[in-house]
Amino acid sequence: MAQKPNYGIDAPNVIRNFFVAGAVFLIIDLAFPRVTIAHIEFVLSPGFLWPALWFIFFGALMLLYSLVGKFRHRDRMLAKVAWTGAENVLDVGTGRGLLLIGAAKRLTTGQATGIDIWNAEDLSGNGPEALKANIALENVGKKTTIKSEDARQMSFVDGSMDVVLSNLCLHNIYQKPGRAKACSEIARVLKPGGVAVISDYKLMKEYAAEFANAGLKVEMFPLDWTGTWPPMRVLVARKPL
Repeated sequence: MAQKPNYGIDAPNVIRNFFVAGAVFLIIDLAFPRVTIAHIEFVLSPGFLWPALWFIFFGALMLLYSLVGKFRHRDRMLAKVAWTGAENVLDVGTGRGLLLIGAAKRLTTGQATGIDIWNAEDLSGNGPEALKANIALENVGKKTTIKSEDARQMSFVDGSMDVVLSNLCLHNIYQKPGRAKACSEIARVLKPGGVAVISDYKLMKEYAAEFANAGLKVEMFPLDWTGTWPPMRVLVARKPL
């Protein structure tokens, strides 16, 4: 059988912790429905069943996003760009290349570049070798470039990108000044008339304010409650001509 590209599981440690917590509560509920301490009887069931189901349910939603939902979300993001095929594209926090490769498939003469520092906590099997394998399997090697770079300090010249993409990346910069610098860098490398498409489940108003302060026109789209978990927004920021 032909090998298929593997885009990993997002936030694998979080998903594992949800399932472990759910299993612990479920075991307690089933194994110890009643507990007597100092002649006082405590009824644990079905009280412990509800947190068990809560943890398992939300762990399953996150897993479903990683296996199915993120492909639909990628397409939702890429649909915000009026592609000509000649764009220079930058994917910030490219991971295993979901957005990078999706963009590259829409290019003819254009080029897509992905940057990352590849944190294993963000995505299972995260690393440049996994990214290169996916690029080869998707047959977009001639249209893609990979660089190990921090979003807060990019090497690209001013106004060199027609499109900048980023999904679930900027919130991993834990300090607000660092996130502001990353947004500033995205605005800097965009060409006049270029567009940035950013998605995350938190801090989106903060990103929007930073892009607006940089002179970009910002449009925010509603939370996607059916295809992403946690529910995510898409932000489109356009640089004036």
